[in-house]
Amino acid sequence: MTPATKLLKSQKIEFSIHTYEHDVSIKNFGLEAAEKLNLKLTEVFKTLLVTDDKNYYVMVLPVAHQLSLKKAAAALSCKKLQMAEMKDAERLTGYLVGGISPLAQKKRLKTVIDQSALDLSKMYVSGGKRGLDIGLSPQDLARLTQASFADLQDI
Repeated sequence: MTPATKLLKSQKIEFSIHTYEHDVSIKNFGLEAAEKLNLKLTEVFKTLLVTDDKNYYVMVLPVAHQLSLKKAAAALSCKKLQMAEMKDAERLTGYLVGGISPLAQKKRLKTVIDQSALDLSKMYVSGGKRGLDIGLSPQDLARLTQASFADLQDI
């Protein structure tokens, strides 16, 4: 059990658990999850942290896409954003990079989910450790994280 799965159970949210053997030589954790779990790249989402040098924010988007910092900034009404440092992401979330779940982070951060999730009945996000993904509805994820939806993809 991870903090993310404990939260889902305590809130009586319907979810599924999907595990796979993480290959330590692979650094693209999201693509690895999609491949090993035999899921579409549009269904598996990565969790990224960004900052405006004052505040930190969580962005959740499909693993095959790059984050548009410009679109993320617009969604948050910020002037400019940059990727958070790995050590800051781990410290703020309580999870290791490659296993950062948008759920049950140490510190609640404003969260934005890519609007493509709205086309899915189930999306997959990290369950809180490498080799563990959880499937749940985008609406449940948004409710639990108090997230908004916006176009975050750099096309």
